[in-house]
Amino acid sequence: MAPDPWLSMYDDSYHLAQEIAEKIHERNRYLRNGENPAKVNVTVRLLMKRLNEKIVQLRESLLRSVSTRQITQLEGDRRQNLIDELMSKEQQLQLSVTHDGPQPDVVRSSLMSGGAARNSRSNPWVLEEPEETRNLTAGDLRQQQHRIIAEQDAGLDALSNIIGRQKQMGYDIGNELDEQNEIIDDLANLVENTDAKVRTQTRHVKLIDKKSASCAMLVTIVLLLIAIVVVAVWPTK
Repeated sequence: MAPDPWLSMYDDSYHLAQEIAEKIHERNRYLRNGENPAKVNVTVRLLMKRLNEKIVQLRESLLRSVSTRQITQLEGDRRQNLIDELMSKEQQLQLSVTHDGPQPDVVRSSLMSGGAARNSRSNPWVLEEPEETRNLTAGDLRQQQHRIIAEQDAGLDALSNIIGRQKQMGYDIGNELDEQNEIIDDLANLVENTDAKVRTQTRHVKLIDKKSASCAMLVTIVLLLIAIVVVAVWPTK
């Protein structure tokens, strides 16, 4: 069976914490002997940064595993306890870095003893069982896991329904906008056609007006000619 990548990452982080404790112990020995611990301090800072990055990676990996159901909720809780323990060790180490006295050696002893206790277990995931599951049988645990999974499924179904309704609302709004745009386009076409008709009728009116003026002038000329002819042929006494 292939080793669990998360477990391997946790082991590396735990060993890194032990290495940092050793370096802090070495730093303190330099201080007691009146030697310059500058090089060790730089190494400790770099190792602390690496430890913090590994803890962040452990948390993100655990979150992905739980959210995608690669592990059970109970297993996720156990791994979270491991991360909490590692973060507590990180805080102790950080406090040790800021002290120059013998206090960091106590932290080192705590880490080393914790590591020995951990290595004495054949399975590093076997933690102290929580009180709420201590008296449960294997069948009860399975039922509890099924109940938790069912609750998660119900929550996901509810979330899916909400997303589905929002998606349908988006479609309805989009269709309404399309209809409004079609109405606006029809109004624009109607206005354009009406404007064209108005311009055409205006040209017709102007043309008729010109023709009316020409006719009136022609009638006036004809009447004038008739008057001249009548005067010319009218007999004089």
